[in-house]
Amino acid sequence: MIPSLASMNETDTVQADKTQAGRTAVVTGGGRGIGAAIVRRLAADGASVVFSYRDDTDAADRLVKQIRADGGSVWAVKADQADRDAVIRLFDEADRRFAGSAGPGLNVLVVNAGTVSTCAIDEVSEDDYERIMAVNTKGAFFTLQQAFPRLRDHARVVAVSTMSTVYASGGESVYAASKAAVEQFIRVAAKELGPRGITANTIAPGPTDTDLLRAAVPEEARQAVAHMTPLGRLAQPSDIAEVAAFLIGPDSGWITGQNIPANGGLV
Repeated sequence: MIPSLASMNETDTVQADKTQAGRTAVVTGGGRGIGAAIVRRLAADGASVVFSYRDDTDAADRLVKQIRADGGSVWAVKADQADRDAVIRLFDEADRRFAGSAGPGLNVLVVNAGTVSTCAIDEVSEDDYERIMAVNTKGAFFTLQQAFPRLRDHARVVAVSTMSTVYASGGESVYAASKAAVEQFIRVAAKELGPRGITANTIAPGPTDTDLLRAAVPEEARQAVAHMTPLGRLAQPSDIAEVAAFLIGPDSGWITGQNIPANGGLV
């Protein structure tokens, strides 16, 4: 029996362990879905969090209010990750916020912001190609570039990729390629940051029951995908946040340069 997708949501109670108390974190694309779940988990674990969002101010404001009501420390910054200047402003704002709370420097970076468009190779427009690459690849690169000089020793870097970089799926050529580039950025970052005790890894989620997926894929199709997993359900954003919490946490110090599948057993 597959659990009802409607019975799970993106605001499930977060189990906190305060392993991030006194630490600072920047999360890109943190206003909704997987990013919001990671922001909630970091804040519940005690981190001071600055997250970016692109255009849904209402969702970002709700998330900030929810976290602050629970005693968390969080700020939202509107920033289009395809715009290098906006990325710079995001980190400048994080500097300002952290200087007045947890102190300068960055303990955690989560590169999550992304966009997707499903289209056959011979139907991809130049505008679609440029937008996906600008947000997913260029945005990730300049996020890493801004974070590098701010990262404290023994910091954690996590990027959210996709299982589509390994399992080819029709219509996802540009999206998969854009995320494959991010995975390689992270492998190189692991080499460059390793001497400072900083780890860098990616997470490759499978189909995840976010509001974006629900808007794009009918319930019947989502249930069909859920049937394909040994666990009999889609991922929830909180499932991916749990994987991120491990990679960000104190017990993952020997894991770096890796791409961690989080797809419910899809093989």
